[in-house]
Parts: sequence; C-alpha cells; structure tokens
Amino acid sequence: MEKIKINTNAFVYPMPITLVGTIVEGRVNFMPVGWVNRANRKPPMIVIGLNNRRYTPEGIRENKTFSVNIPSADMVEQIDYCGLVSGRKIDKSGVFEVFYGDLKSAPMIKNCTLCMECKLVDIHELPTNDLFIGEIVAAYTEEKYLTDSKPDIKKMNPLVLTMPDNNYWVVGEHVEKAWSVGKKLIQE
Repeated sequence: MEKIKINTNAFVYPMPITLVGTIVEGRVNFMPVGWVNRANRKPPMIVIGLNNRRYTPEGIRENKTFSVNIPSADMVEQIDYCGLVSGRKIDKSGVFEVFYGDLKSAPMIKNCTLCMECKLVDIHELPTNDLFIGEIVAAYTEEKYLTDSKPDIKKMNPLVLTMPDNNYWVVGEHVEKAWSVGKKLIQE
C-alpha cells in the first residue's frame, strides 16, 4: 500500500476535550480545549495550546493560574456552547457549578470527572497559539471515577475531538497493557 500526501491540517488523532477555567476581569470563564498534554512528570505539569486572540489566555496571564477539567460525554452540549460563545461577550460563569481548591483563582467544575488546578510556569508564544505550561498543584475527582485509586477512563467516559473533521467521540475499548504487550518482541 502506497502512502499519499494529504493536507498538512492533520493532527494527532484524537485529542481529549477539556474545559480550561480561569478568571478574566473578575469573572469566571471556561473554554473547551483539545490541545492538551502532559508536559512533565515531577513536578507534574500540563501544557495547553490556546489561540492567542481568545479571551481565556488573558485570564491566565492576569492570575498566573488556570484549571483543566475533564468532562464526561453527557456534558457535550455545555462543552460545545462554551466553545461557540466568547466570554468577552457572554458571561459563562453560570453554565457550571464552580468550586475552588488551594489556589483560589483557578475555577473548577464540580460536575467534571477530574479537575486539576494549575499554577502557570511558562508561556511559549507561537504565531497563532500560545502554549501555557502549568504545574498541577492539586487534582480532584470522586471515588466513583477511580479503580485501584487511579482515574478510570471507562468510568469517566470522556469526550475526544477529531480534527480537521471537528467531531466529538467517546473513548473506545481497551486494547492492551502499555509497556507490556511489546515485551514479546524483545530478544534476549
């Protein structure tokens, strides 16, 4: 089978859907973000890529904090709404029940399956997006989303996003155990 060249608007497939929370001009704001990834193990850090013309980056720069919330698939309508309207024009503070952790300036969503409050570590500016690196200072969940004291992806039922087709999906079936299945190929 031969490889064919396609448009460079191809992304890592799929991306997690999160809701990034911050306070902008004294008001709680949430923005759906798919460009999210682990950035460091110790201390635990996360990186989010945000369009530099959006409203949410202003709040992160202002407070030096933000939250990353993992919603479940049943929150798809609220998630999409938060991406359709700008916090610059619409007050999104009442869309979710909000709570705060240790930082007091990183609003988190009570109905989300996993919430991480982050302290801003660095910003890497790119032509259209800025990468915000945050240290995860605390994480919150509920017992019902855990298996063996760890977040369970099936119980959390998170959404993922595919681009460039712009569709939401749920996570599929377990395939194999990471850092294990490939051991069969290791020659001694």
